[in-house]
Amino acid sequence: MALYSSVAPPAAADGGTTTTKPTIVLVHGAFADASSWNGVAERLERRGYAVMAPANPLRGLYNDSSYIASVLDSIKGPIVLVGHSYGGSLISSAAAGNPRVKSLVYVSALMPDVGENGMSLAARFPSELGTATRSVPYQADGVNGTDLYLKPDRLHQVFAADLPESATSLMAVTQRPVATTAFSEKATAAAWRHIPSWFLVAKQDKTINPDQERFEAKRAGSHTVEIDSSHVAMISHPEEVTDLVLQAATADDSVRPSLPATGASHDSRAATALTGIAAASLIAGAGALFLSRRLRRSTP
Repeated sequence: MALYSSVAPPAAADGGTTTTKPTIVLVHGAFADASSWNGVAERLERRGYAVMAPANPLRGLYNDSSYIASVLDSIKGPIVLVGHSYGGSLISSAAAGNPRVKSLVYVSALMPDVGENGMSLAARFPSELGTATRSVPYQADGVNGTDLYLKPDRLHQVFAADLPESATSLMAVTQRPVATTAFSEKATAAAWRHIPSWFLVAKQDKTINPDQERFEAKRAGSHTVEIDSSHVAMISHPEEVTDLVLQAATADDSVRPSLPATGASHDSRAATALTGIAAASLIAGAGALFLSRRLRRSTP
């Protein structure tokens, strides 16, 4: 399900549309849907921004990033692209070559360089996620694959410790599985090398190691904030996440990262050491657990 803003851009004199503010696109991660962004989307709309939260197919990095890129093609005017967890991998690829994407925002997210994937990053920065997933084979349209699910008894501690256990119990039964190809396919683009980026580090994250988040943000030259949050910062701390998105939306267009044009080196031994379903259990790119539509909090 995609969440679309009720804020319409003003009409231009030629009958088309124009905006003085960018459209903000919010991309969710694994095990989630667009409702994980409800608290942030509501706050952005109240500030006059057009917001769009498309459904992430969760079928693989190449498939999903192509889909998000097609969503961006449907938007007129400038764009701020926001990704949580595995959604960070998608925005890094989907924004490549799109001159209308003015800023990238990563919320406790994966931020791979060219040639990296979720598995190789997880090998360098282990987290507790490896104890919290189970693998289930699937077949669809003649294609065999493997989906990852979260173990209900590990979900609260590893993913959303700052939410009530009653809420995380509901998350466990309403989760969307993610194909292991989401974390095994290697990135072929890294838009953060050419587009200004902002990064929120969740200091209490047990899904993606906070040191991995710091490494990614430093490597990209991101404007970085750290907060005491679990992996699902946009649900448990929507005000702080909104503030960071607003920084990206109002930043001067001249801000650019000072980075080389080629991919950074990475540990190929770690990348090749992880294979099969066992490797998939080490992924650090799990996205937010959601159901924030049932967690809708009163907004200030």
